Amino acid sequence: MARWDFKHIAFMALPAVLIVGIALLRHDGRPQQPDPVPDTGELPDHEDNSPGAEREPVPPKALPKTPPSVRKEKKSIFDDYFKRPKPPTARELEEQRLAQLDLPTLMKEKELKMGAPVFIRAFKEERELEVFLQGDDGTFQLLRTYPVAAASGKLGPKLAEGDLQVPEGFYFSSQSSMKPDSMFHLAFNIGYPNAYDRAHGRTGSFIMVHGSNVSIGCLAMTDEKIEEIYVLCQAALDAGQAFFRVHIFPFRMTDERMRKASSSEHYEFWKNLRTGYDLFEKNRVPPHVGVKDKRYTFE
Repeated sequence: MARWDFKHIAFMALPAVLIVGIALLRHDGRPQQPDPVPDTGELPDHEDNSPGAEREPVPPKALPKTPPSVRKEKKSIFDDYFKRPKPPTARELEEQRLAQLDLPTLMKEKELKMGAPVFIRAFKEERELEVFLQGDDGTFQLLRTYPVAAASGKLGPKLAEGDLQVPEGFYFSSQSSMKPDSMFHLAFNIGYPNAYDRAHGRTGSFIMVHGSNVSIGCLAMTDEKIEEIYVLCQAALDAGQAFFRVHIFPFRMTDERMRKASSSEHYEFWKNLRTGYDLFEKNRVPPHVGVKDKRYTFE
């Protein structure tokens, strides 16, 4: 009876011995690492088995961010085509070439002569000043477009002394307007206020086109550019031109730009200016300008 009991007990204890032996083999004296969790894009569950507990949705595991220094930009044919710098047009290339020519070479290429009558036109929004010379056919041809280095104020006419506005309108300069001793290297007075300005009670004085690159109501052209402009104007006066016209516009007065300006308080004034603008665009000769009933008139 005792022997049978021993065998029975040994047989019953065998599974426990095996479990203990396996545990000892796995432990081998070092801390056990948890089984790796498959990377499914979700955080491991942390169960709360307390009564009434509910599991909240687990947000997806954030992917590691690649530092900008090692991130590779993905290129696409779309970006390569549409975001590449646009090549200059033929007209832009020609303008760049002409801008690099010295004045004698440019005049020879355009068949224009030093001393020919001059016409000047400026645009405040575009910050450009154009110099035209009269050709043999009597029309005025664009010699060169100069960037305006500085022009204070905003769009709209000059109204009063000290408002820092560049005038808008039709002006002219004669020999008495030329200022070779200007503190801004060289300068000529455009003749503001004219008859139109005076009829509207506008005030101001000493509005110039000059050198340097600072402006308090004038058009500053830099010392280098004013030398070219000044020489052309003086040569025209020396050759017999009694005065040269200086027309200043708020912007290039195209149909589209005028539509955009239709809500401006200056729109009616600008419509009057546009009549003179269009006459030159059509005939390539600056119109004769007068003033009647507080409006510009043209012939």
